Amino acid sequence: MSASLDVLGIGNAIVDTLSRAEDDLLVAAGLVKGSMALVDEASADRLYELMGPTTVISGGSAANTMAGVASLGALAGFVGKVKADAAGREFIHDIRQAGVIFDTPPALDGAATARCLIFVTPDGQRTMNTFLGACQALGPSDIDEAAVAGAKILYMEGYLWDPPGAKEAFLRAAKVSRANGRKVALTLSDSFCVGRYRGEFLSLIRDGVIDILFANESELHALYETADFDTAIAALRAEKSLLGVVTRSEKGCVVASADGVIAAPAFPVAEVVDTTGAGDLFAAGFLTGYARGLPHEKSAALGALAAAEIISHVGARPLKNLQQLARDNGLLA
Repeated sequence: MSASLDVLGIGNAIVDTLSRAEDDLLVAAGLVKGSMALVDEASADRLYELMGPTTVISGGSAANTMAGVASLGALAGFVGKVKADAAGREFIHDIRQAGVIFDTPPALDGAATARCLIFVTPDGQRTMNTFLGACQALGPSDIDEAAVAGAKILYMEGYLWDPPGAKEAFLRAAKVSRANGRKVALTLSDSFCVGRYRGEFLSLIRDGVIDILFANESELHALYETADFDTAIAALRAEKSLLGVVTRSEKGCVVASADGVIAAPAFPVAEVVDTTGAGDLFAAGFLTGYARGLPHEKSAALGALAAAEIISHVGARPLKNLQQLARDNGLLA
């Protein structure tokens, strides 16, 4: 990654398998609607057998975000681990075709490329079951320090806290980014993820490792252990030098800092087909705006536009050119 990037994402490299499902199937399978659960390979195989017709698309939270950043015309890179197998080759092909720089060498042995089995219910909610596989082979040696040092923003997902090697890679990258005066962004990923690592995430924030925090309402409530939104926002604003960006589905988003709170509306969408990747693409829009020095209101509007595009179809990668879409809506020159 020789070029200086606008945003460098580090995350789990995953191939998604999506299928439509009724709520009854989730209950019968013992799945918590709207959650992300980690499963072993045998459980992944069992759940796959319960699926109806499937759509297979490259995914992974931070990878989806970087695809969105690239679609918006910014320079994006991604670090994540796949195995040198068929799914791994598909992931590499897809992310590069999306315009994202991806140079992480694949693992030659060990577990298969990660996959996420996603059940999409009629209301567009997605219930995810992830076999981490080769993601667990990501480690500090995969971090290109020159690329990290040159990226305006380092963006990492909370899911990295599950594999120990990936956590070490996260911390190494954050240290390099901070040392070079860059910005470090974290997405909390999932309220259950927050439940597993709440103390560690709060330490990252309070130790000044994180500059920008992305969360949805449930993740924010889990982080501050409160059911009251205003209380959670007040706690977020009390974090020194932190910019918090909180998505609220159809209510839009809130951008909060010690300086104040900005509320921005959601972008209208005719039909919600699949919410997979909505938060990922919102982050893509906001990060692109932030990297370009746009006001927070405009960055939030870019995020809302990208999220609206993604929930209008199946899959978490954009089907339209987001840069052109943003231009058409007066958000980018």
